[in-house]
Amino acid sequence: MSCYQLLPFRFDRFNNNEYLLTNDAGEFIFLENKDFLRFVKGDMRADKNIFYNLKSRQFATDQSIEPIITMLATKVRTKKSNLNDFTTLHMVVPTLRCNSNCIYCQVSKKNLTDKNVDMTQATANNVIKTIFNSPAKSIKVEFQGGEPLTNYKMVQYIIEESEWFSYKKKKNVEFVLCTNLSLITPKILKYLKKHKCYISTSLDGTKDIHNKNRPLQTLYDSHKVFEDTLVLSKNILGNEYVSALMTTTCYSLGHFTDIINEYLRLGFRSIFLRSLNPYGFAKRDKHLIAYPISEFIDNYKKALSFIIDLNKNGTFFVEGYAELIINRILTPFATGFVDLQSPAGVGISGVIYDYNGNVYVSDEGRMLAAVNDYRFEMGNVNQNTYDEIFNSEFMHSLISSACTECLPACAECVYQPFCGADPVRNYSEQGDIVGHRPTSDICKKNKEIIKHILSIVRENDKDVMNVFWSWINRKPVELNRESL
Repeated sequence: MSCYQLLPFRFDRFNNNEYLLTNDAGEFIFLENKDFLRFVKGDMRADKNIFYNLKSRQFATDQSIEPIITMLATKVRTKKSNLNDFTTLHMVVPTLRCNSNCIYCQVSKKNLTDKNVDMTQATANNVIKTIFNSPAKSIKVEFQGGEPLTNYKMVQYIIEESEWFSYKKKKNVEFVLCTNLSLITPKILKYLKKHKCYISTSLDGTKDIHNKNRPLQTLYDSHKVFEDTLVLSKNILGNEYVSALMTTTCYSLGHFTDIINEYLRLGFRSIFLRSLNPYGFAKRDKHLIAYPISEFIDNYKKALSFIIDLNKNGTFFVEGYAELIINRILTPFATGFVDLQSPAGVGISGVIYDYNGNVYVSDEGRMLAAVNDYRFEMGNVNQNTYDEIFNSEFMHSLISSACTECLPACAECVYQPFCGADPVRNYSEQGDIVGHRPTSDICKKNKEIIKHILSIVRENDKDVMNVFWSWINRKPVELNRESL
């Protein structure tokens, strides 16, 4: 027997034959049942290959512990490096007016004639001033709505003022316009190109599904409008400047392959298979458009397999949610996705400024305010300073309650290093910012999908791993092989 010391780790049965071990640095290892029992009892010989694997990943040591702790601390700091920049994503709502009639709309959209829900120039000035007080060196300003193009002049004003502030403050600034594309014109696109503004739009799938989910207020065939303006947008901006998101309703289930093929037909090279969020109309009309989360998970697994096969056969196409998890599993680096962070990204990674200057920790927090629940309001740019908004007792309390390392059930969960906390989602679903994991849909979804991706990694199929690394490196499989 050899003398060694166990280091902190989490563990759980992965299947009938193996345990999965993880630690705070995101290192992981699979051990057969007999090897796991020997390891925790301290009777694994230090000259065994298995022990060396455990030692190299900081699950145990037979040497001085101080340098090991230093190494672990460095790895954890790298995984949490997104916290160094504080708030980089600043979402701005120029107006609540909208010309869409989405069945799952998460905000209280207003009529096109109601200019009382437009942001004023005075409020915009205070929003910009607040944004550029952030310590982050790189700022992303993302226009949300409503439909931002119903107040296009304000979009222009914020872009141009932000560029001036970025020059004055010596910061980098990037713009994203979230739009349904229906109001886009060549003139607008040329302006966006001049100011290097990306477009994020919504495509829910084939004509029937998209029209069912996202009709325009005056036109049912929104898919035809979308396709025409998408072609125009890509022709002027370039493919890399236009991306799309999809939302899954009950009408989408069973059709993920068709949806993926529609993305491919329209020239997209990625998709983010996103489940329904429990806010706004989606919560009100849950009985009409929602589904058991287990059905989404089953559909997701089949879709991921289909996408992997596409890549193996030469078509580069990325599933965004899987890519985030794969990055967390296979690389030592942080990912910037707000929903999969610990502490939660609300307020400290991303924040949203409503048309009236109210500041919320997330878009979901704004959605709750739309139904008169202001729990996640941080302040107002017309009334509060940057410090009062971002360094308040409320923010300290919220973030301290949103670290998976110390939340009930999360703290000992073996998948914790790859997951995140979402206090707003917990509150909306369960009436409590901490939440109750055994009955949480978001917990079930994250855990099942993370476990599924780990099981694929566990198989270590060379062709599949080439696909995963091609997603991380953002290169098609063949080009990725050449660069390795």
